[in-house]
Formats: sequence, C-alpha cells, structure tokens
Amino acid sequence: MSPCELTLTEATDAVREGRITSRALVEAALERIAQWQPVVNAFACVQAETALAAADLADAAVRGGEALGPLHGVPLAHKDMFFRPGRRSSMGSRAAPPAGDVLSTVLARLDAAGAIELGTLNMAEFALGPTGHNAYLGDCRNPWDPDYVACGSSSGCGAAVGARLAWGSFGSDTGGSVRLPASACGVLGLKPTNGRVSLAGMMPLAPSVDVPGILGRSARDVARLLTVVAGHDPADARSSHRPTPDYEAGLGRGIAGLRIGVPQNHFFDVVAPDVSRAVSEALRTLHSLGATVVPIDVPSPEHLTELSRVLVYSEAAAVHGSWMRTHASEYSPQVRTRAATGFAIPAAAYEQAQQLRPRLLRRFVESVFAECDVLYLPTLGIPVPTLAETDVGGAAVMWDRIAVLVRCTAPFNYLGLPALSVPCGFTGNGLPTSFQVVARPFAEAVLLRVAHAFETATDWSRRVPSLPQA
Repeated sequence: MSPCELTLTEATDAVREGRITSRALVEAALERIAQWQPVVNAFACVQAETALAAADLADAAVRGGEALGPLHGVPLAHKDMFFRPGRRSSMGSRAAPPAGDVLSTVLARLDAAGAIELGTLNMAEFALGPTGHNAYLGDCRNPWDPDYVACGSSSGCGAAVGARLAWGSFGSDTGGSVRLPASACGVLGLKPTNGRVSLAGMMPLAPSVDVPGILGRSARDVARLLTVVAGHDPADARSSHRPTPDYEAGLGRGIAGLRIGVPQNHFFDVVAPDVSRAVSEALRTLHSLGATVVPIDVPSPEHLTELSRVLVYSEAAAVHGSWMRTHASEYSPQVRTRAATGFAIPAAAYEQAQQLRPRLLRRFVESVFAECDVLYLPTLGIPVPTLAETDVGGAAVMWDRIAVLVRCTAPFNYLGLPALSVPCGFTGNGLPTSFQVVARPFAEAVLLRVAHAFETATDWSRRVPSLPQA
C-alpha cells in the first residue's frame, strides 16, 4: 500500500511507532502532488523544503523517544486564508490585502500537535463562491473527473484530500463551503458548532457566520483534528469556554437506538433521483445498524436560508467595502457582484436577522431535537455539475446556481449548528455524493459516531480516484 492511502490516524500512529518515517510521508505526498497538480490545480503554493525539514525534525524526535503530539509528522494542507507570519495568503484573489504578522490559532494548534504543512490550497476568491472557479489562481477541478467542479469555496481542500495529496485539511464554511467540496470529492466534511473552533487569524468573510471546518478521510481523522483545534481562544472572544471532549473516544459506541430524523419538507423537495437513491440506501444501512428513523417537520428552512443570506452579504460588504473602493477592478465579476449586494441590504434587515438568530435556534432545537438525535438529509441535492455549467460569472443566472448548491447547507450556518457530510455513493456521472447529518449545538461527537458506524459497514470513504490518463 502506498503511504498516501493511509488515513491520517494510521499515518500518524505509524510515524510515532517507527514503522514509517515522516520524511517518507512527505516525499510520497510531494510525488503525488507533482502528478495530480496539473490535473486538479488544488495547491496555491507547495512548501516542499519547509515540509521536508519539518519531517526530519519529527523523525529525529521519534529516534529520541519523543512524541510531538497527536498529529506527529503527518502532512496537512489548508485553504489559503489561514495566516502565518512571513507568508502572504492569496485569499484566492489578486486583490488580497496583506494579512500582517499574524498566526492563526488553527495553524498554531496544529503546529503544537506535531502536524506538518505541505502548502496552501486553492479556493474561491475571498471564499465567496460555491463552485471552485477562480480567475486568479485558475479553476480547481474535481479529482474524480477534471471536467467537473470540486465545489467551493474550499475547493482545493476537497480536491487535495480527495486525491490523497494531503492527509487532512482545514477550510472555512460560511454557507456550505466545507461540506460541499467534501461531498463533491468523496471525503468527509465537518462544519463545527459556531464558537467550537477559533476564528482568530483566519480571513473573514461574514464573521458572525464563518466557521473553520475540517475535511478528512475518515471519521476518526476528523475526530482527531477537531480534538486538537477545538476549545476557547482568548484571541477570539466568541469562542466557546465549553470543555473539549476527546472526540475519538466515543466513536466505537455504535448507533443502536439513535433516532435519525428525516425532514418531510424542503430538503428532499429538489433532489435528483440518483442522489435520492444513494442517500436512501445509506439510511437503510444506518437503520440496519440499530438506528430508528423518525419523520420530522423542520421549521421554516427557506426562511433560515434567506436570513443567512442577509448576514453573509451584509458582513461581506462591510469586510470588503473600503478595499473594493480602491481595488474594484481586481475583483472577478462574480465576487464583485456578490460582495456589493450587501450595500443594498438595509441596516434594519441585518439587525433583525441577528436578533432572530437565538430565538429561531431555540425553536429549531426544541422542535427538531426533541424528536430525534440527528437530522438526516443530502449535502448536495444534485449530481456534481461541470465547470462549464457553472461558469456564469456575475450573470443573473448565478443566483439560481448558488441557491441550488447551498439549499441543504446554508440554513445550518445561520443557526450555527454542527453538520457533517459523509460519502455514501456515486451518481450517474461517476462523481461522489453524500448524506449530511446535523445535531444540536456542540454535539459533534454524535455526528462522528454516525459517520464511523457507516464507515464500518461500507467502503465509500475508502474509494480513491485514479489519475486520468493523458
């Protein structure tokens, strides 16, 4: 087996036990990146020398009987919006302002756990786009078929983890931007509860909605990464003081008796037949593992999506307003159009959307999670579209394309609930599809239990794309 086929936790444990070197992992990853990068354009920057030097230090620590942490010597790569001193983040745009001498809390905690950074990953410009198109860095492409999108905005994260170029990745999820590329590329994608992971040192898009998210190869990988980065951060006043559990510890508990709620409104209204078949078959698998399936009426999901849109575009306009006035020509048409939308949203509408959030969250939790433990629905209701189908720039049809893509994800960004995308099959075009599970605030552990149980019964998350022949 190639080292690139190991999961993150398998690779880390093998390095710490001396069964493989960290340098061997990095060299294997760099060789694979050289093969795949011309196909998928997942990386914005590869830091080969820095990664090899870090691997040598990790190997020296093993020889000295020292473990650097739970991610000892494992190579990762992240969306090009997590700041590190001495390195300019492109943020996916030629208009990106300098970030200053800042180290993001996510990267700091990964460093402290012994992880190695391979480089930075392609993304939608300023994280404002769900398809993966990028006029500046070049479009990111799907590793299962480069004619198709990797979805966005964490497109490079999905492509890199999906093609086994990195053992895990952090992106951001403001409307589905971790879960969508995870689904499109056949890996797991977790949007944690708002406040579970610090935003400090991460490029803002819509700060009250933004969440750092994880893309991984297995539930155990995601659990280990979440355990490392979660927890209060004094640099982010909105980060939660709630204690961080060991998310790996409960994975083996199984799901017998777990109540899975299936929405009877909205989320299955616009779902393609082959997506529906895969998601329904996965639900039958979960039921066979002892879970109980419960029909659920979800309160006002369309309303939640609209409120999320008000927050995202208002805050994006505030973040970009002054920079757009002096660098407007450097923004791509779609991003310029979307960011400027917030200028037309009344302050009263924004304030109302913020005031309604705690009330609507309480109503949602009380009505839905009184009846079930997790909510079950598709991540992306349609088969992954092609690059050509979604290359619409700032045209009016852009809004329809975006609405279809985020239909099943955006409501949970507004509510701040944890949500996890799990691979569960393929559609007629040969591209992956996924189901999504959502839980009450800070119940990431139960989502990971569901994913782990599903993985023990199926092999979808272990499927790996083949390098296209020239």
